[in-house]
Formats: sequence, structure tokens, C-alpha cells
Amino acid sequence: MYFSFPRTPDRLTDTEQSIIEYIAGHKDQFLCMTIGQLSVELSISEATISRFARHVGCCDFKHLKRVIMEQTVHKGPAQKLKNTLQAKSDNLLHDWMEQQQYNLQKTLELLDEQEFSRAVQTLQTARKVFLYAKNASRAPAQLLEFRLRRIGIDICRIPSGRSELLESLTLMGADDLVILFGFSKVSAEGRFILDYQKRAGYRTLLFTSRAYHDEKCRADINLFVYRGEEDEYHSMTAPIAVADALVLVLSAEMGPAAVERLEEIRKLKAEYAK
Repeated sequence: MYFSFPRTPDRLTDTEQSIIEYIAGHKDQFLCMTIGQLSVELSISEATISRFARHVGCCDFKHLKRVIMEQTVHKGPAQKLKNTLQAKSDNLLHDWMEQQQYNLQKTLELLDEQEFSRAVQTLQTARKVFLYAKNASRAPAQLLEFRLRRIGIDICRIPSGRSELLESLTLMGADDLVILFGFSKVSAEGRFILDYQKRAGYRTLLFTSRAYHDEKCRADINLFVYRGEEDEYHSMTAPIAVADALVLVLSAEMGPAAVERLEEIRKLKAEYAK
């Protein structure tokens, strides 16, 4: 769970989980909202929000906001690493590997297989694939780019600079696919890409660690990856595993074409090695 509440419920409904996801991604906005404004934003009733507040041990909506406010502090990478180290035993290697097993299992449970299948199909039919990633998410993006190019997918990375990104948008058309990595939130540049899609008509695929996104930050295809709790050191194990799985299933769908491409690369390497 993203926050510590006065009471930790055994189970949350999908609607309650959506409320938590929204608060986690929009803390500042939430703290300035009335219960009516939140009701309109999430398209759920005020009564449902009030029941959620009581379910997590708060007296009412104002109490809920106070609980969130007390926990709304900046948590940078250093603090996340510190929190993770403090929570582990002396055998960090063992603990870390067990945590990655948990991350992968939770990703498998929450990843929508229909969305995954749509991602494979869209990759297979796209004229060109564009990749956009910032900071640590460049690691799974670079691996995905390398793997897809080896099986013959026409792919390129979008520069991270804002000016270069805007220039790249003009190259994208209706038969293209743009893959974004926006785990805990979609960056301003990512929102540009999602917004311009309405004009250019390309498809979008988002790697995300959030189960809920408002319409402005939602792609055509959304692949969930679990990287740990909000205040922990975030791992790239699940994003890389899902990226590799995409390439593996896509290769199976392509059949001999994928293998022929790899064989041609092998022959070229052998020829020029001489």
C-alpha cells in the first residue's frame, strides 16, 4: 500500500484501489480538493469516498486528507535506498533476490494478458516503433530496442531533450507505435506524446507501475510492472522481464522471419571477422 492508514484493511475493492492510486499520483491536487471535486474527478459517488475513508480507519474525508498530508514528504532516491537497506537483514543478496521473485510474481498476477497480447500484435503490425524513456527507465528501453532491432523491427529512440522530442513528433504517423516508460508517473514529455497522438493517430504503449491513470496519462495499451512499494528502492527486474517476454512472444508470432534475421546477422559477423 502507498500510505500508512489508521487501519489496514484485509482487502480493498477495485474502486478503493483506484482512489489510492489517484492520491498517490496526485498528492498535491488531492490535498486541495473537496470531496465533491474528487468525486467528479474519479466519477464515483461522495458516499463511496466517505466509506473508503472509514474503511481505512479515518473519521471522515477531512481526517483522510490530514493522514495523507502528514505522509506527503519528498522521497528521493537516497531516502528510498536508505529505507530498503534498513528493512533488510544482514544477507542483502538473499533478501534482494527474494524481493525480485515477489516483484515478478506480483507483476504476473496484475499484468493484463489481453493488453500484453495487444502489445505483441501492435508491435508486429507497426510501420515503425519509437521509444521514449528517461533516467533509469532507459535501461529496459535500451534492451528492448536492441532485442527488437535484431529480429527486424524498425525502431528508434526519441531524444530525451524537449526540443528534440517535439521535432520527433512530426515524424510519427498513423501506422506507428510509440512505447513510453512512465512507471510511477508520466513525465511532461510523455504527456506531450500522448496528447499529440490525437492529431497524428499513432498508437501508444505505456510501461507503468500504476493500476490507475486518468485519461490524459493513459495510453492505448498499458502494461503493469511491479517495482516495489513507493518508499523502497525501485528495481528494473519486472520491466526488463516484461520487455524480454514481449520480444520472445513476438518472435514466436513472426516465425521463420525472426530466425532468418538473426541468422543473417550471424553470417555477416562470421564473414567480416575474417
